[in-house]
Amino acid sequence: MRGFVKRALEKISKLDSEQIEQLLQAVAEENERLAVVLDSMNDGVLVTDPEHRLQLVNKAAERLIPLAPGRIIGDRFIWDIIGDDDIAGFVQETLSRDDTVTDREFTLDHGGVTRILSCSILPLVQAGHIRGSILQLVDISEKRGREARLRRAESLASLTTLAAGVAHEIKNPLGSIGIHAQLIEKAVSGLDGEDLETVRGYLEVIGEEIERLNRIVVDFLFAVRPMDTKLESGDLNQLAEDLLGFVRYELEQAGIEVVKDLDPALPEVKLDARYFKQALLNIVKNAIHAMPEGGMLRVSTQTRGDEVLLRVSDNGVGMSEEVMDKIFEPYFTTRDFGSGIGLTLVYKVVKEHLGDISVISRERYGSTFTITLPVPQREQHLITWDGEEER
Repeated sequence: MRGFVKRALEKISKLDSEQIEQLLQAVAEENERLAVVLDSMNDGVLVTDPEHRLQLVNKAAERLIPLAPGRIIGDRFIWDIIGDDDIAGFVQETLSRDDTVTDREFTLDHGGVTRILSCSILPLVQAGHIRGSILQLVDISEKRGREARLRRAESLASLTTLAAGVAHEIKNPLGSIGIHAQLIEKAVSGLDGEDLETVRGYLEVIGEEIERLNRIVVDFLFAVRPMDTKLESGDLNQLAEDLLGFVRYELEQAGIEVVKDLDPALPEVKLDARYFKQALLNIVKNAIHAMPEGGMLRVSTQTRGDEVLLRVSDNGVGMSEEVMDKIFEPYFTTRDFGSGIGLTLVYKVVKEHLGDISVISRERYGSTFTITLPVPQREQHLITWDGEEER
């Protein structure tokens, strides 16, 4: 088609009005076809001129990243139009250096959806000359999700193999140590003065460590045992209210303000209130630890299609991308005395509810955990007919 147009333009002075009209019609149809192709792509495409002003944007790009409203084509630099600061900064820095970058990953929350985007900046080349730049956006959320789920499944399998055999073996000697610590305490009760206080101090430390080890063992056993979940229709808003009421004093003591944004029209979902409340508690506890100087905890719910979303956000220390990739894996913890099981249990509980969980975080800016649960579909009943066939 391009060859035909080029040849026609070379002879345009010899064409009559009807032939010129046919040529323009062919060019318009070709442009329309290219526009349809671009808008039908799953990958986002933004094209700039040599001065880095936006010239073209397809529908996928508008869906994947926030863009400034109003007239944007040809008037403004591309980085001024992109609404995400991280991606805009990356684009400006790369284009300012006339550089080429492929597969730079960004995590962003746009339109109530957390996505992982792979961004590439490539030169727009025509006849051996650079005529601008192309920003390509690929949504790799599902790919990264599959990889993460596979890693977690492998980690849980290894956890099951290890913990099922070890946990029971640990509990027996722990119980024996606890009993003998109590016997020692009785045996030294006849001592007095400084010696008694010293021994009691030692025994108190032993008791605390026994209790801590017991909690770890219980967590391990909970993680490897099949969950006997009983899913019943429940109010997710009420469950969140109950949980926040339960930890209200702990939040107040930590100097944390709670902001609730619960959708009053939220449909009921299938829940095992006991397990789900424990999972939500683990997330809130993590948020408390992430805000040692106090801060804000935001809990929100919303409906999105045939799903409901529960978000727990904090403005604490946040996490690096490396930490985010591992937080649901067994044994991984950033705390000195953590067991590395808490968020693994959260992941397991959410999966038992046929849901999914994701996290978006930036260091020094806080974290947001998003739990997605399916809305039960109403049963469809066939209409029965008892009458006679019409004649």
